[in-house]
Amino acid sequence: MTTEEEKRLAAEAAAMLPEPGMVVGLGTGSTVAYLLPALAARRLDIRCVATSPATAQAAEALGLELEPFETLQRLDLTIDGADQVDPNGWLVKGGGGAHTREKIVAGASDRFVVVVSSNKLVAALQPPVPLELLEFGIAATLRALGDTRLRDAPRTPDDGVLADFWGPLDELERAADRLSATPGVVEHGLCRPEMVSEVLIGTAAGVQRRHVS
Repeated sequence: MTTEEEKRLAAEAAAMLPEPGMVVGLGTGSTVAYLLPALAARRLDIRCVATSPATAQAAEALGLELEPFETLQRLDLTIDGADQVDPNGWLVKGGGGAHTREKIVAGASDRFVVVVSSNKLVAALQPPVPLELLEFGIAATLRALGDTRLRDAPRTPDDGVLADFWGPLDELERAADRLSATPGVVEHGLCRPEMVSEVLIGTAAGVQRRHVS
């Protein structure tokens, strides 16, 4: 089974999780691209929050009802992909540059379900970790971070600058705290296990479910 087939399998399983009346966060990326049509095909009475303009455009084209995030206090469920998943449920997100909005939406949800192909499972997280940075003082931010490279990529929807941190990740708690505490870092792509409810993994043998928190 190819990676794309595994993504589709996991995404279609995740599309069965929302129930009528729910408010559902929609992530960003190649796996979510399989989720959206499968979810739209169910024709549920749900309201959705998109984490990027690309997801919003695709969801609207499929007839999914979008709600402005500002009008909501909580979401029932968010479904999104990840670039890496370690055995304890730590994630690296943000390969597509949407990690700031993705983490905000996931953090406002009662459940955060991660959908991945089997190649996203790793024994230990490896750099790079995506970053969104403020442009103001960016040279000082880069000096403070060390071993960080700016991406040749468009600005984020919130006018942030994308970069990647290539420093050590031996102690994930310490690395996440350090990135969060560095002035000029809007958000980083490390997600703690306590954010994650469940991981759905597409494999040749079917969809595996890993409960995290």
